[in-house]
Amino acid sequence: MTFFPPIDPYDTGRLPVSGGHEIYYERSGKRGGVPALMLHGGPGSGCTADHRRLFDPEIFDTLLLDQRGSGRST
Repeated sequence: MTFFPPIDPYDTGRLPVSGGHEIYYERSGKRGGVPALMLHGGPGSGCTADHRRLFDPEIFDTLLLDQRGSGRST
């Protein structure tokens, strides 16, 4: 698998969901580009910096979400 160069998110935050929980998100790549949603695997695993590298940042506006209990979501 080929990765694109490392990239920092341009936006991060938490989305309120039911039960008082909040889901962590981050966006990277081209603002307004082709939307891409990254759903990571796993119970308990979260999104990593390498997940951002799966999408061409010149084309995609990528949204990564962490599931509850994976560290950054509450």
